[in-house]
Amino acid sequence: MRQKVIVVMLALVAILLARNLYTISMLPDEMRQGQIFRIIYFHVPAAAAAMTGSAVALVASVLFLVTKKFQYDALAVAVTEVGLAFLAVNLVTGSIWAHVIWGVWWAWDPRLTSALICWILYAGYMILRQALEEPTQRATFAAVYSIFAFTDVPIVYFSIRWWRTIHPQPVFFSKEGAFPPDWSRALAVNMVAMFLLYAVLTMIRLRQEQTQREIDYLRRTVHAI
Repeated sequence: MRQKVIVVMLALVAILLARNLYTISMLPDEMRQGQIFRIIYFHVPAAAAAMTGSAVALVASVLFLVTKKFQYDALAVAVTEVGLAFLAVNLVTGSIWAHVIWGVWWAWDPRLTSALICWILYAGYMILRQALEEPTQRATFAAVYSIFAFTDVPIVYFSIRWWRTIHPQPVFFSKEGAFPPDWSRALAVNMVAMFLLYAVLTMIRLRQEQTQREIDYLRRTVHAI
């Protein structure tokens, strides 16, 4: 059943992305930035999906510490690993955008720097898990670390509101921002596609994690005999 759900969701993601690529290509260029502005349709959804995944990891980590149920630990590691990939997409697309608009691949702007720190923190989460072999200890330490790592997520989101930076001010979820309706629709469709893709990859990674846990359990049982 899960396999069929994954296939259907992947097909839906492919249809949405293909349709939206055509829609985005037909939209007019942004007045000041030209064609490169279209990168926003992937840059923003990737960030939104990654930040949502971080929130899910936070909740799952707290639930593990409260209940000691390993399915929450499995969910936390699955969404974190997928979130790392999505945050990397956000950083790469942002860097490309910066090179065209600002003339540099990277600037130590608060938004960029805090996003990079966020990626490093969650990469550290994955490294920590690899360093610990005992399942309960690994899950406990990882859960505490995940809660700590999430403290950077609000900083990433609010950085361009708290500090004057070269990064543009937000045009979404802001009274000052404005976006033409056809552009907003295209962004909304890509947002849905990205979140569906995030969910599918998390389901696949969760299944792998559960299988690996079963293998580890059998290996420990054999060694105990």
